[in-house]
This record gives sequence, structure tokens and C-alpha cells, in this order.
Amino acid sequence: MDREFIAERQKGLQNYLNVITTNHILSNCELVKKFLDPNNYSVNYTEIALQHVSMFFRSEPKWEVVEPLKDIGWRIRKRYFLMKSKNQPKERLMLSWADFGPDKYLSDKDFQCAVKLLPSCSHPYIYKVTFATANESSALVIRPFNEKGTLKDLIYKAKPKDPFLKKYCNPKKIQGLELQQIKTFGRQILEVLKFLHEKGFPYGHLHSSNVVLDGDTCRLLDLENSLLGLPSFYRSYFSQFRKINTLEGVDVHCFGHLLYEMTYGRPPDSIPVDGFPPAPSASVVAVLESILSCEAIKNGMPSVSKVLQMSLFSDILLTNSEKAQFKIPTKLKEALKTAKECTEKRLTEEQKLIHQHRRLTRAQSHHGSEEEKKKRKILARKKSKLSAFESGEEHSVKYSNSNNSAGSGASSPLTSPSSPTPPSTAGVSTIPPPPPPPAAPPLPPQMEGAVHPDPPPADSARREALLSSIQNFQKGALKKADTCDYSVPRIS
Repeated sequence: MDREFIAERQKGLQNYLNVITTNHILSNCELVKKFLDPNNYSVNYTEIALQHVSMFFRSEPKWEVVEPLKDIGWRIRKRYFLMKSKNQPKERLMLSWADFGPDKYLSDKDFQCAVKLLPSCSHPYIYKVTFATANESSALVIRPFNEKGTLKDLIYKAKPKDPFLKKYCNPKKIQGLELQQIKTFGRQILEVLKFLHEKGFPYGHLHSSNVVLDGDTCRLLDLENSLLGLPSFYRSYFSQFRKINTLEGVDVHCFGHLLYEMTYGRPPDSIPVDGFPPAPSASVVAVLESILSCEAIKNGMPSVSKVLQMSLFSDILLTNSEKAQFKIPTKLKEALKTAKECTEKRLTEEQKLIHQHRRLTRAQSHHGSEEEKKKRKILARKKSKLSAFESGEEHSVKYSNSNNSAGSGASSPLTSPSSPTPPSTAGVSTIPPPPPPPAAPPLPPQMEGAVHPDPPPADSARREALLSSIQNFQKGALKKADTCDYSVPRIS
């Protein structure tokens, strides 16, 4: 229990937690959140998900759970199950369940309508939804299970069923994709983003784990996340930059992360990126600079259409002939637009709070730095010296004034021979007192009776004369005196 040992251990633990929380994947891990905040993360979400899924199966008996897919995703409140249909038992399906997030702004009626529209969405680069339903607190979506996994599984050479941390947190080999794959996959993803933006359907959840691979074709996952109001995988990044304040801008920023990961086989160390490593093509770096560089973060994100026109993607020909179709009723479009505006408003408010907090933290660290402490000490010394000088100068002025007033009197105690001689000041640099003020001109005779000048300040002179008399007092100089003592009683 030695204090120094405890302080050293505490500092080491703090450094350890700082490293963990600055790692994007680890900071979102359920174990880390439970350790740091056990009160808010004590619920078993797998059991809650099973309860909701079981209630769903009562009304839809044709589905059957094969096994839970533990920790294959990064979200704490989202759970996955391997499913099969009783009509087609050999076909593997994946069920995902999630409750509402902080950005769920649709009414229950509009939300259920939007979720049930998801199976009707048809696009060559959107992964097909088999079934979708919702209740008053959550949503449930069933899709075909893709054995090849996601784009992130391809980049990290991972098995789709393995836990998220095991697959992506510490990859054995870091290697990006080939240039042609980067160009093709990038173009396909941009096309589906453009389609969703034109339909007025907010997305905001693009990352490599939400892109499924089917041969040379990318297909987007989890359109329901924006309806549920769930936070984006990259929210901790773009919430720091006030120019990224729309869902379109968020999608482009997330695409920059995805393109970096496809190019270099790993996510960027920090955002903004100061310098990019060598890439398969200069056109890749040009796109990355337009999204992730300091200048891009400062000025805002380019539009999806502008990124599509860049040389990296403009020469890619898409051969898929599937017709894109997603019919959204006009009333629901208005509700989606309102929900999108509310989401963007909350993002702007959060960015403002983060900006204010960072300014306060910078100011505190600046004032608490050693250099600033030294400056304050020097300034305090200068102030004390200045105040001492001013008080000394004031005392000198008073002393001079008392001398002048004493010299004008007829019998001043200061002029008596018993006054103490002031100590010698040879070798000491002292500031001489200022000269006495000039004598005032005499008043005219007719005004003397009307003006009553203040008496000269002789109090200090009298005090010094008294002190001088006490110091020079000699007992031997007293005269002997005869005393008559009448205190003794006399008897006659």
C-alpha cells in the first residue's frame, strides 16, 4: 500500500486505458464498455433478442433458429442468428435484431411502413432483404447468409462466422486490394449511395463490414440502421469536424475510410491524414486527399457525383443490367426528410459541444503547462517588486513632506541635537526621494481670512522626536530628589 507505488500503478493503468480507448475497434467492444460503465452495460442483449425473436416466431412459424452468431458484429445492441426456412431447409439465412437508437425520429406508424418496404427494394448493389418486420421498440430483418462474407473479410482474410475482435483487431497480414478491385468496388458503392440520396433515403452506415461480396459485385447491407436511428461506425471521427454536418457528407467521409482500407489493407491511424503512403495509382491518392486530408476536413466533403467524376472511377463500365427500383410513398418521403433533418441537427449540436470541450481542454492544458507556470511565477515576482517599489516611493514622499513641514516651524524636534543620525547608504543603490513640491505663492490679503489651509502634517515628526528621546534616555543624568514618605502610619 505504498503511496508512490499506488500512484505509479495508477498512472500505468491510465495509460493502458488511454491506448485501449483510442483504438476504434476496442473502444466499441462490449467488454470494454462493461468495465468502464457497468451500470449502463449490465443487460444481456442476447437474451433480450431471443425473447423478441421467439415472440416473432409465434406469428411466423415457418422460420427456425439454427444457432446464434455470437459477436460477429461490432454493435452491442444488435444480435445475429443463423436461420433456416422450413420450406427450404438447406438454404441458410441470417436474422439480425436491433432496438432503437438515439436518432430514431420516425413515428411508429411511419417506421413500420418503412421497414416493411425494405424487401421491395431492388438494386444491383443492394443486398436483398427476404423479410423485415418491426414492433414498438425494435426491428428484425432476415437476409440470405453469404458464405463468402463481407468486403472486410476479404481485406483481412477472415472467416465470416468468427467474432469481430478476432477477425479484425489484430490481423496477421496487412495487404490492400488490387487496383482493378479498388476501382470496381468503389464505383459500385458510389452508385448505390447516389441512388439512395436521390430517393431521399438516409444511409450514413457505410463501412467495409456493411458491404457483401458476390463475385466481383459489391452489395450494401443494413439499410434499416438509419430507420432505427443507430449511430454510425465512424461517428467518433466525423463528429469532431463541423463541416461534415449532413448525411450525404457523412456517406462520402465513410467512403474515404473504406477506400483507404481497400488501398492499404488497414484503417487510417488518425483523421485527418497528413500524408498518404504509396498507393497502386496516383488517382487513388487524389480521391483520398479530396476526402481525408486536412484541407478536405476544413472545407467540407465533395458530393458523391463529384467523386464519381474523378479519374479513378470515371473509366469503369458497369455491366450489371438489373433494374434499380425502390418506391417510397410521398407521405413517407416527407417523414424521412424530417427524420434526416433531426438527425443532422443532433449531429451539429454534438459537434458544437465537442468543439467547446476541446477549446476548454486546450486552455486548461496550456495554463497547466510548466512553461506557463514559469511565466506566471516571473509575472508574480515582477508585480511584487513593483508594489514594493511603489510603497517605498510613497514612504519617501511622506518623509520628505514631514521634513519640509518640520523645517518651517519655530522649534521642531527633528532639528534638535538629540535626533538620531540616519545610517550611511554608501555602496547601496537607492532611489533618491523626489524633490519637494514648489512653495505655493502667498494669497492676497483680502483672501486670507476666507481660506483655511490644512495644518502641516507634524504628527510623524512628533512621533520620531519621541522615539529619539526614548532612545537617548540616560538614567544617570537624572537629579537626586528627597522624598517625604507619608504612607507609613504615624503614632502620636
